[in-house]
Amino acid sequence: MRIILKLSGEALAGPKKTGFDEETVKKVALQVLQISKDNEVGIVIGGGNFWRGRSSENIDRVKADQIGMLATVMNCLYVSEIFRSVGMKTEILTPFICSTFTKQFSKDTAVECFKEGKVVFFAGGTGHPYFSTDMGVVLRAIEIEAESVLLAKSIDGVYDDDPAKNPNAKRFDEISLEEVVKRDLKVVDSTASVMARDNKVPFLVFDLNEENSIVKALSGKFNGTRVTV
Repeated sequence: MRIILKLSGEALAGPKKTGFDEETVKKVALQVLQISKDNEVGIVIGGGNFWRGRSSENIDRVKADQIGMLATVMNCLYVSEIFRSVGMKTEILTPFICSTFTKQFSKDTAVECFKEGKVVFFAGGTGHPYFSTDMGVVLRAIEIEAESVLLAKSIDGVYDDDPAKNPNAKRFDEISLEEVVKRDLKVVDSTASVMARDNKVPFLVFDLNEENSIVKALSGKFNGTRVTV
């Protein structure tokens, strides 16, 4: 099975909330090592541990988004090396040229990397401003014909309200993309939700901090929300 795992930059920062927490990243690497034995795995990482440009009113939006794209490249370079340290082969693909740091994305290149047994990092988002890494992960999933997107978050699923603000918020075990779009639930941003719905890209949403949560997402022990097509 071909899947894409979306990791938040903040989650990889661990308790430090910024930069990298190597122990956290290594735990992720060991889980991906396990699932990559039977699956073709792509990775998309957000850049929030370095940069959240939309919170600044003093920087042009286009420039802010470009900084964010570069933050995701830095994240992928780091995480890729941790993955290699535990025995995986990796490749980093970007939608723009990054000298010799990465290879430029194409579907053919990605598929060839999967055939070579590599975990493929899709860095740099879509390569365009005004699109988040949510949009990037859905776009890449459609392009490479992934069967599912795994959303590893700091929350254990999809709720009908913000559980941090509303203690009575209800978690869904399963919900359709149509309902997600209709109710404007923030599984991913609204543009990505519509694109996922229209192209039938399902999600598994779960808490990255739960023990072995990535492995469980692909087993019968999944504890999160299934977002169906």
